[in-house]
Amino acid sequence: MKRNIVFLLIIIGVFSTKISVSQNIILGAERIPEYINQLKGKRVGVIANQTSIIAKTHLVDTLLTLGINIRAIYCPEHGFRGEAEAGAKISSSIDEKTGLQIVSLYGKNKKPQRAEFQNNEIIVFDLQDVGTRFYTYISTLHYVMESCAENNIPLIVLDRPNPNSNYIDGPVLKDTSLVSFVGMHPVPIVYGMTIGEYAKMINGEGWLGTSNKRVIGEKGTLYCDLTIIPIQNYTHNTHYSLPISPSPNLKTDNAICLYPSLCWFEGTPVSVGRGTDYPFEIVGFPEYPDSSFAFTPRIIKGVSDNPPYKGEKCYGEYSKLIAECNKSKSKKEISLTILIDMYKAYPNKEKFFQPFFDKLSGTKKLRYQIKNNLSEKKIRNSWRKDLEKFKKTREKYLIYSED
Repeated sequence: MKRNIVFLLIIIGVFSTKISVSQNIILGAERIPEYINQLKGKRVGVIANQTSIIAKTHLVDTLLTLGINIRAIYCPEHGFRGEAEAGAKISSSIDEKTGLQIVSLYGKNKKPQRAEFQNNEIIVFDLQDVGTRFYTYISTLHYVMESCAENNIPLIVLDRPNPNSNYIDGPVLKDTSLVSFVGMHPVPIVYGMTIGEYAKMINGEGWLGTSNKRVIGEKGTLYCDLTIIPIQNYTHNTHYSLPISPSPNLKTDNAICLYPSLCWFEGTPVSVGRGTDYPFEIVGFPEYPDSSFAFTPRIIKGVSDNPPYKGEKCYGEYSKLIAECNKSKSKKEISLTILIDMYKAYPNKEKFFQPFFDKLSGTKKLRYQIKNNLSEKKIRNSWRKDLEKFKKTREKYLIYSED
């Protein structure tokens, strides 16, 4: 009886507190009655991080209060509390608050290890995505689904909004030599789906493959027993301002808006502002010819431990990027202008494009198009056929309307 009273109090608290007042949406995680019975009496694994919040309480704490037997927490890139910068080593550990084991799904163990993972009876996945191919949470989703399928473990995805859900753009990843943790599937850079819809697509398109083979586009035999808990009062055009940063360097709405247009600079000598107060809102390098805007990257513990150009004065752009963000919102497209302008300004053209650029862009063509001074229009036209094909595939897995 006491447990039921606690449960009712939590439900009342959840439904009286909206994460995003402007659109009055109800997140998948908030819809506790829709999934709680599937967890009772089972050994539960939870894939979560700092964004896995119900009102102001972490999902893990909420489930423990409800008497759910959580046996392990699995965390993606940036860690369980979201305090590690991109690419930083994430170690398995113990959560000080709950005493639960934390298993890292980053570094050498991106895919859950069978010996440990098969001790779960059901898995709950609750991560805030930002809707771009190179943001690694969808790769973590893939590996979790694959492990669930191999071990016959059901998966519940608690869906959350995609802040870049209202458009689809960028080259589609088709070259299997470019498959990596920053791009596993034949999708464009901006794919316009929530993580729940994306999970349906992974299943439906056979991308899980077989237990020892993951090839783009190849139909496989693995299928994940998948349940999506949808968002209520949400469409793909619903504006959503993230209440918690999904990773240390995506702090603002502008950064999240610009992320699809700036992340490929991580494969160039251009700084995207890591080690400053405006990561993914500025770009530049020491030799940039316009000195009207300057910044000096520094160490910011837990955010940027070794940023590019640490201690060096860089020049670049800030206000122009905000204008590009606004243009991207209205035109519903990635900005190519920033990339083209930075390439033209960089003094040593032969060192501008690094191998990682191709993995981020998902194609080897883009670097050659820019080197050969193709117009933005011609570059976009080269994406059109693949984007139209992807949009038709995407339609099969949508949960929410486009209105």
